[in-house]
This record gives sequence, C-alpha cells and structure tokens, in this order.
Amino acid sequence: MRTAVVVGAGIGGLAAAGALARAGWKVTLLEREDRLRPGRAAMVLWPNGVRALRALGLAGGLDSISTAVPPAGIRRPDGTWLVQPGVSEVESPPVVVHREGLHDAFIAGLGEQVDVRGGIEVKSARVSRDRPAVGDGRVTFEADLVVAADGADSAIRRRLVAGSTFASAGYAAWRAVIPWFRAPELPDGVPPHGETLGGGQRFEYHSLGERGLYWVATVPGALRPEPPAGQLALLRRWFAGWHPPVGQLLAATEADDLVQEPVGEVTPMPDSFGVPCGPGGYALVGDAAHAMPHHLAQGASLALEDVATLQTALVGGALGPALLEYGRLRRARIARVLQQSKKAAAVLQPRGRLTRVNPRNLDRAAAAATEWAGPTG
Repeated sequence: MRTAVVVGAGIGGLAAAGALARAGWKVTLLEREDRLRPGRAAMVLWPNGVRALRALGLAGGLDSISTAVPPAGIRRPDGTWLVQPGVSEVESPPVVVHREGLHDAFIAGLGEQVDVRGGIEVKSARVSRDRPAVGDGRVTFEADLVVAADGADSAIRRRLVAGSTFASAGYAAWRAVIPWFRAPELPDGVPPHGETLGGGQRFEYHSLGERGLYWVATVPGALRPEPPAGQLALLRRWFAGWHPPVGQLLAATEADDLVQEPVGEVTPMPDSFGVPCGPGGYALVGDAAHAMPHHLAQGASLALEDVATLQTALVGGALGPALLEYGRLRRARIARVLQQSKKAAAVLQPRGRLTRVNPRNLDRAAAAATEWAGPTG
C-alpha cells in the first residue's frame, strides 16, 4: 500500500487527503492547529472550482449549501455605477459557500484510512535519495508522497524551492461572515451581492441565504498589528460614508468575526509544483505552490484543480514521472491565471481616482481564469 503525508488541513489539504485515501493510499494528515476547524469565513467557487469538486466526487450537496452570484456591477463609494449590472462572459456564475459547508463534506470524505494528527507544525523537509520526509523538530514523518498544503508561507516550499517566497502586494484584506441572527436586513433596492471600488479600497459582499452575509474588504498597506477590535474600528473609519449596505455590514460585524489576511503572491513561481525525491516525492498544492492576490477570487478553485489534477496523474506508474507531469500541467495553468489576475488588478485596485472601468476587461480575465476543463488539461 502506498503511503502519503499531507501537510495542512485547509481546503487543498483535506481534499488531497480524502482523494488519496479513496484511491487506496494510507494517509497521515498533519495540521498545525490542535484539531480540524472549518474557518470562520466563506469563499467564492468559480465554475472551474465546481468542476474540480465534481472530479473529486465532492460536489454532492453543493447546491444546498451555496448561493449563486450573478453579475452585480461595480459602484463608486457614493453609490453611482462604474459598471452597470449586465451579462458576463463567464459560462455560469460563481457560487459563494460558507467554509463550514465544504469542511463537513471534506471531513466525511476522509474515510477511515486517514490518520489525523493535530498540533504538529512542520518545520523541515528531507530532500535526498531516500523517501521524502517532514518533521516538526520532534517527530519525523516519512512516506512515498508528501503533499504540501501548508499555505503561502509553506515551510516545505522554502526547503524545496529556496528562492520562492511570499511577497506582499501592498494590501491587506479582511473577511467576515455575519451570522443570520445578527445580519442586517438589506435596504430596499439593495441587491444581495455587490462590489464597490474607491481610492484603492475595495468592498465586496454576498448573501449566504439563511446562513447570513459575507463580506471582503481590501485596503492599501501592511497587515495591521492591532487586536481585532482595533482593526474593526479602523475598517469602520476607512469605509465611513460609503453607500449602503457597507456601513450597515461593518456595524453588524463583531471583532471575533474578522479574519485578516495578507494580499500577495509566491514569487518567483516555482519551476515545478511536483518534485521527485528518491522513489517518491513532493507535490505542492494551493497557496503553498502559487499564492496570488485575490482579485479573481480563484484561490479555493485553483487548490481544488491542483488536487483533481494530482489525483489523475497518480493513477498507475512510478511516482517520479507522475509528479513531473502534475507539475508541468499545473505550472502552465497557474501562469495563465496569474497573468489574468494582474490584468484584473490594474482595474480593481488602482491607487488613484477611478473614472471608468471597462467591464469587458474584467469579464475576459474571469472567463480565461475559469477555462479549466478538467484534470488532464
């Protein structure tokens, strides 16, 4: 029986652990936190991410936990339109889903072949003629395959590709879900989804149906050192005077709802996301391989694409060539999406005054980013 160690229990790590276990591998899942937690925010899944979920056999029940996001246009802070709502070039709208819903599906998909170890922060990775191995300074975990899903500051990537680091794009982002019992009622005429740009700042919100309301705010600058209550006070000040429902959403948010995140990318991009090592090797997935700014909201979808492609590449044959093929397919795909993300960034995060936005540029970038047809391309 082949063995695998998966490092990180986020979306990519849980999906990878379950996919390998269902394929007959003996899997050890290592997580830094003391137990598996779903996260407090929500996420957007584009059609490519939904296709990846289907390829992994995890899309069952998605309709019941997700909400479609139709083209909602883009406003200025005073509420006037930069881009009127219209028809997008993307084949179908993305959906927004609370992390708890996907987390439950992924946990159910782990099965009994996965040994979950909490409270382990991987700090080292062995690259030699021996089988790959990772350790936390106390215990070493060896396997035929190590899947690095340990985030943008991946310790495994730093060992495998020393020159690739996570670099800030000069922005910080906050996400929050306001639960249904605290969610404000949207004013008459205000749609359930919206996006607003102004002065380099961006505010986006989505209805989660009966689960509440989800919002994302992006602001120029570094991560804030203040405690969450101080960060929330700053957000309310920075977005004061913006059109409804921005103020209402921030007023209904509590400090414990906030999740602060850096905005940036792994640069330079690793030469390959699959690294043979002895008779086995390493696979980088998700942000560990290719973290990028969230202008196209593709993070979760790309991580799921990674896992679906890895699952297909590992069917039969030696691990070394399979990992190289995985790396070849994914690097070419990620390079295309990163190019589209930079095009979107020029539109969505300008530092100066916005006078007009060409919606076709955004639609083309989004359509190109969602073009992934399946795990073989």
